[in-house]
Amino acid sequence: MISAEHKALAGEAMQFALDRGAGAARVSIDAGSSSAFEYRDKNLDKLQQASENRMEIELFVDDRYGSCSTNRMEKTGLFKFISSAIESSRYLDRDPMRTLPDPSRYYTGRMFTLDTFDEKFEKINVDTKLALARNMVDEIYGNDPRIISITAEYGDGDSFLYMIASNGFEGETAHSSYSLYSTVAMKDGGDARPSSSWFESALHFDQLIRDNIGRKAYERTLQKLGQRKINSGKYPMLLDNTQSAYLLSPLLSAMNGRALHQKNSFLINKLDEKIISDRITIVDNPHIKGAFGARMFDGEGVATVKRNLIEKGVLKTYFIDTYNAAKLNMEPTVSSPSIVNLDPGTRSHEQILDSIDRGIWVTGFNGGNSNGSTGDFSFGIEGFLIEKGKPTKPINEMNITGNMLTLWNNIQEIGNDPRLNSSRRIPSLLFDNVDFSGF
Repeated sequence: MISAEHKALAGEAMQFALDRGAGAARVSIDAGSSSAFEYRDKNLDKLQQASENRMEIELFVDDRYGSCSTNRMEKTGLFKFISSAIESSRYLDRDPMRTLPDPSRYYTGRMFTLDTFDEKFEKINVDTKLALARNMVDEIYGNDPRIISITAEYGDGDSFLYMIASNGFEGETAHSSYSLYSTVAMKDGGDARPSSSWFESALHFDQLIRDNIGRKAYERTLQKLGQRKINSGKYPMLLDNTQSAYLLSPLLSAMNGRALHQKNSFLINKLDEKIISDRITIVDNPHIKGAFGARMFDGEGVATVKRNLIEKGVLKTYFIDTYNAAKLNMEPTVSSPSIVNLDPGTRSHEQILDSIDRGIWVTGFNGGNSNGSTGDFSFGIEGFLIEKGKPTKPINEMNITGNMLTLWNNIQEIGNDPRLNSSRRIPSLLFDNVDFSGF
């Protein structure tokens, strides 16, 4: 938690900056801790614990903007640091577009309304954490001589934020998280060493799924044995729900105000236009209690609201913070998305798979890139050839290429299976006529 003493210090730091010539200021204090325990096979390979306590001061000085941060929380040194930062800011070029948000846009409530912090966080002892990591190894250790290595990691963290701005904002947040992650590597003849992983995460310890994580990682690796390329061509692509957010990311990035201002977005001047299939409705819903990404305000203190990002294929909003709104001469919205939900369909992954006569089920991406200004992409993939509704040959070392808008216009079906342990709740997706390059 942010102590009352540190909150008071933030207020004093802000007032000191104003007294020394800053026209406006915003002060944030971040605090938190994390731990990680990793087993490699039966041996404890990593034990890591960290804590953080940091103050960031954003200064608006004579139409110039500067920011600085420090972990020094004693008044004398802090005030000297702020004085130096103000003087340094005066050497920057003028940029009158740099301002704090209009106070009417601020969130004005209090914290802890979204159930994002587990009050039991500090009560989970090290023995319990180690046991959870060991259990992932024990689930499969010694079961298959082809296993080369098993890694299993328990991780957790808590984070707290207190932020104030000189034009009236004050807010704080608290978050916790827990995760279990396992990776298995196996022999596969020759030099091939396929590996795969599985993870579970939760904001509250009691909600963390703790069993079958090592086993799922093993089973996913087992499916990869015998990976190969297949012939190039256009195939239906079934995108696994563990990977579907990956192909949504370029769309979200193209909606960002900074990308728009820098002319590095393929969605420039597309607001209220149909850009992709009318099967697609995407909603940002930041106020889902107990969910990853839930928040009442963004990084500027601006209140978050539920909003349609894309409605039946029509682009409905951009993510535009105060600065980029001024640069673009547009109304500001919010600086970034919170919890992104793609409206699900009615059928499960298995039902969609069963309906595909011949296609490719993509279960992972191996590098590649997407051009922000054009939407053209090329990604390495791995997965399975689908024949008559069944995954048959495991494949890898293949690429998919195309354009983001074309791809999302060719969506055929949306599954009903978004993973809820992420701020990107995107189900399995079936696309048609995707270009795969192999032999």
